[in-house]
Amino acid sequence: MSKKWQWAAVAAIVATSPVMAAKQHVCIFDILGTGGDGYNSAKDYAIEMQKFGTDMELKAYVDERVAVEDFRTGQCDAVMATALRTRQFNALTAALDSVGASTVVRNGKLDMNGSLEVVRKTIQTFSSPKAAGLMVQGAYEVGGIVPLGAAYAFVNDRQISNLEAASGKRVAAFDYDKAQSQLIQRVGARPVAADVTNFGTMFNNGNVDVVMAPSIAFKPLELYKGMGTKGAVHRFPMTILTYQMIFKRDKFPEGFGQKSREAWASRFDNVVELIKRADATIPAKFWLDPTDVDAERYVNLMRDGRIDMAEKGFYDKKGLKIIKRIRCDVNPSAPDCSQPTETW
Repeated sequence: MSKKWQWAAVAAIVATSPVMAAKQHVCIFDILGTGGDGYNSAKDYAIEMQKFGTDMELKAYVDERVAVEDFRTGQCDAVMATALRTRQFNALTAALDSVGASTVVRNGKLDMNGSLEVVRKTIQTFSSPKAAGLMVQGAYEVGGIVPLGAAYAFVNDRQISNLEAASGKRVAAFDYDKAQSQLIQRVGARPVAADVTNFGTMFNNGNVDVVMAPSIAFKPLELYKGMGTKGAVHRFPMTILTYQMIFKRDKFPEGFGQKSREAWASRFDNVVELIKRADATIPAKFWLDPTDVDAERYVNLMRDGRIDMAEKGFYDKKGLKIIKRIRCDVNPSAPDCSQPTETW
């Protein structure tokens, strides 16, 4: 066989052979690194998604800012981080983390199951094929959403028992979330710039009086040190935080986004069990429940703050409109369900 025909045969074999897909590099923010539930859930997910033609290589980050920046600059093809950070890639789905967006109060009593149901139904709505177009923003697409847990107020003195008592107190505010600082100022407290790498230390060292965090942060960040013998945890979710996966569309197979969103949505119940387990790690003596009057009042204050932040461009109006419809489906007797609010 001549060299010409040899090269032609090789070319034919290459052309008909299956193409080896490149690995997709995924940045995973987990405050516990490779030992955390977020990273371990991502490992199971990556194995499941192999049947759809992906080969994901995961990298754990304990600094969320670095994880998202590596994604933005092209060092990762996808990222899993909190909606506070992923809002820049899709503001509509990040609206789920807006203050009080999923909080349900019935007859003055916090309904945590109802609040989680709002989150569940919102994730199901965003994961529906009908919503696929809303999940795309330019080169980016939302690949899935899971709850991270309620953001509770950890205080160093249980005398900070309501919003009035928080007036003048120092509250850690993530410097990349401008809405947070403004909301803190609305109740007369003083925002102190912080980030995920130092807010726990700031609280434990007495540099701030209040931090907002999910229960999964209690043990790893040793927040009990900042609480001492006088501190408390307010059992009232300012919001239910979410992890959101964002990926670059040109790095994944066609149709991957829908399969991915459905895969993460199917894990909802398992994730909720992890959240409840984390809540149980906080000793009963630390929990502080709001009065019925305060619970109703907080819902109204959060709604007013949410609307104000949306008018200022911090929160996505369309996202809030969708979530209100779901919240009122779960709790139709809520006063704001009969009011023309969040209906832009």
